[in-house]
Amino acid sequence: MDSRINVTKSSMPTFNEYIDEIRSIWDTRWLTNMGEKHNQLESELKKYLDVDYISLMVNGHLALELGLQAMNIKGEVITTPFTFASTTHAIVRNGLIPVFCDINPYDYTIDVSKIERLITDKTCAIMPVHVYGNICNVDEINRIAKKYGLKVIYDAAHAFGEVYNGTGVMNFGDMSMLSFHATKVFHTIEGGAICYHESEYKNEIFKLRDFGIKDEETVDGIGANAKMNEFSAAMGLCNIRHVDKEIEKRKKAVFQYRELLSDLPGIKLNPVNQNVKSNYAYFPVVIDETKSGYTRNEICDYLKSKNIFARKYFYPLTNDFECFHNRFDVSQTPVALHISKRVVTLPLYADISEEEVNRVCQTFIDWKEKSIG
Repeated sequence: MDSRINVTKSSMPTFNEYIDEIRSIWDTRWLTNMGEKHNQLESELKKYLDVDYISLMVNGHLALELGLQAMNIKGEVITTPFTFASTTHAIVRNGLIPVFCDINPYDYTIDVSKIERLITDKTCAIMPVHVYGNICNVDEINRIAKKYGLKVIYDAAHAFGEVYNGTGVMNFGDMSMLSFHATKVFHTIEGGAICYHESEYKNEIFKLRDFGIKDEETVDGIGANAKMNEFSAAMGLCNIRHVDKEIEKRKKAVFQYRELLSDLPGIKLNPVNQNVKSNYAYFPVVIDETKSGYTRNEICDYLKSKNIFARKYFYPLTNDFECFHNRFDVSQTPVALHISKRVVTLPLYADISEEEVNRVCQTFIDWKEKSIG
């Protein structure tokens, strides 16, 4: 059988580069609690992302959860179910109520034309999601938020380093969450961050990620333990040196996918965002079974039989999770439901070879010929 192609593979520095980066940790024995590596990575990311403030976290989920908590809001948060579990769980775990807005069928981000009808006197915030590196309509979301006095916190886990109309994407809204999970464009093995504009959040977030501790003798809040350790920060320091080159490699693979799949019937490719410097985070395709001759599930199974592992991402919708059984009505987000049953993300990572991309695409072609035959 041909070698296995996974949906993703982590970018990593050379072994020696990482060893050189962590060598000083053996001298200081400072392993966590905002050490030298942590502070250096925070400074470098602040510069790279061109943001006012950034706070590193142990993972993206706690960044989102504690970012919401720092806002000190109550009530309903308008969001989308076409996302990873973390987005919805962060809202619910803060005692807030998610109100699900449908997505648009073009780039799968929140449908801004449907937000205002969901706003009530209990609405306190909007949590849009940048999906696959597709950027939400940030201008319209900003207009709505200002009109109704709402906070905006973006789930920007897919949008690391992206730029819209010359502005770093992390600068939109009141806050933006980043995930530095091992599968992301930029990673720290596990990790995350919250980016924000207002200095008032800095001390609050600092306390929330460190047990509510204000100083050596004062604990004036109830917090969590969400600190990034030095070994994760060291991996981040290595990866930030190479991230632009890694994105260029991803871009090459994406262009190859587009060239090979663009003429296949029933396959909708991810749109090209206008005025956006992309990070080429994912390559989703949406399968139209009436034109392609096969369903999403059938092509996923066929790919797997050829040792190619794609991902049904996002599926199921978060408002259809078993843990929320009978709490939400999935029929109220019909576009998201339709896309979730037809979308698949194809293997994409910096080191994927031309031969591997060809193999993935040829599998689609082979299925079509097989079904015709």
